[in-house]
Amino acid sequence: MAEKKRTGAQALLDVMHYHGVEYVFGHPGGAAIPIFDALVGSPIKFILTRHEQGATHMADGMARASGKAGVALVTSGPGATNTITGIMTAHMDSSPMVVVTGQTITSMLGMDAFQEADVSGITYPVVKHSYLVKNVHDIPRVVKEAFYLAESGRPGPVLIDLPKDISSAEFVPDYNAEMDLPGYKVPGAGDPEAIAKAAELLSKAKRPLLLVGHGAVISGANKAIKFLVEKMRIPVTNTLLGKGAFPESHELNLGMLGMHGTAYANKAVVACDLIMSIGSRWDDRIVGRLKDFCPDAVKIHVDIDDAEMGKMVKAHCSIVGDARLVVEELNTQLKPADTSDWLKQVAKWKKQYPLHYKMKGGLKMQYVFDEIYKLTEGKAVVVTDVGQHQMWAAQFFKVDQRFHWISSGGAGTMGFGFPASLGAQLARPDSMVIAIVGDGGFQMTLCELATAAINKIPVKVFVMNNRYLGMVRQWQNLFYEDRLSGVDLEGNPDFVKLAESYGIKGWKIKRNADVRRIVKEALAYQGGPCLVEVVCEKEDNVFPMIPAGAAVSEMIIEPTKRKLAKPTGST
Repeated sequence: MAEKKRTGAQALLDVMHYHGVEYVFGHPGGAAIPIFDALVGSPIKFILTRHEQGATHMADGMARASGKAGVALVTSGPGATNTITGIMTAHMDSSPMVVVTGQTITSMLGMDAFQEADVSGITYPVVKHSYLVKNVHDIPRVVKEAFYLAESGRPGPVLIDLPKDISSAEFVPDYNAEMDLPGYKVPGAGDPEAIAKAAELLSKAKRPLLLVGHGAVISGANKAIKFLVEKMRIPVTNTLLGKGAFPESHELNLGMLGMHGTAYANKAVVACDLIMSIGSRWDDRIVGRLKDFCPDAVKIHVDIDDAEMGKMVKAHCSIVGDARLVVEELNTQLKPADTSDWLKQVAKWKKQYPLHYKMKGGLKMQYVFDEIYKLTEGKAVVVTDVGQHQMWAAQFFKVDQRFHWISSGGAGTMGFGFPASLGAQLARPDSMVIAIVGDGGFQMTLCELATAAINKIPVKVFVMNNRYLGMVRQWQNLFYEDRLSGVDLEGNPDFVKLAESYGIKGWKIKRNADVRRIVKEALAYQGGPCLVEVVCEKEDNVFPMIPAGAAVSEMIIEPTKRKLAKPTGST
């Protein structure tokens, strides 16, 4: 590197560029102006969003579609606090992200200066690490560390808070500065004794079940898991974010388990004599009432984060390590057992309790998703928002490859889907990216239609308009005697006219008979982003369902007329 003076802001962008950052998403403001000034002439492309939350979701979507950290850049105070939802979303789902916030000058820190907020303190519970940079010479090291922390081990968001006088200061950067992370160690291949024990337990099991989660997707354990499954003849279920860790079109895949998982996956969970979780944190939505979760099954837990061990489920065998490395080693030690009777039973459940929907009544979301899946042959990258449409999409879109399913899991962030799809599309310019959003969540971040239009990001947006906040309505319908409160979205706009006002092509579907034709037209559209408003049946419920706080064995498979007790669990 040439020894020439650079501003702190220029050094920040230099290190990002050397790291391979191509896009930064954000919104400017006074405290961040030196950084925006440095963007002029920088090879990094800046995407101006209409809101800071949208910037973080775009960075998150880019990360989940590529496996590399996405970057958001905002100003101080409200600009910084507007990123909290996006940071929390990334934190809950272990998504790598670096968020740079402008800050007031160092001499005014703690003085309630204009647009000052202690963003380091505010975000402390939802970041993997945060930096408040007070010495310009620290910038190269801090940026290197931020990306390393965000992307290594269990990924997550890292915050860099950069005071304006630091980003403005001139200095001669040392781009060879070493990282200084004492005590931070990335788990590797796992404890050999624990892996040997897991191999022994798996080899003895008569009714084994594999549970694959987001950690398996992140680590790239796909091939190793497929080898294990086919060698041992073990059925596989996946979490919402574990879609793509093992091909869902595979004969041994049972689809998603848990609250709105398939009936056959949940029945397998109840009946198995061994369950091995790979990269799943045993989320409360999949284990149900904890004391009744797989009560007689041997449990093996593989996770890169030691803090997850025993947090929800106490396992008989715990392996802290990278999922891919652990499974690859495990595969060398396994001895196949006879699981034929178990597979026959699972196949019987699949035949007995298939996912289905009725074509009577209004237009069903499930039918639309089924058609999109067939027409794309399951090859599109699907990004969803949160709610009923998310669960139906998870049920009817089979995902065979990693990074082809993007959704907000742990945080359940409404408004995530559309901006995340824009980031995913920029990360995967050669892939078809489809955003599936509800009318409620879409209205929280639809201002980013401008971002999509201006940058000609060719995302295909399907707005599932049932004029309700459907999942809450479903709970009120089932558990609160249909006393609907705060869920009617009266006043929805005409989404097609709205899209057209941004210069975006739009279609509206109201009838079953139009679904296939219009979906085909939208998928074939090459003129940039497009939007399809689907006017769906107003009241429909997602089944199967395990009421929050109930045991997996208490799953409701079909609509019922019996009165249901109010759920004791969370959401």
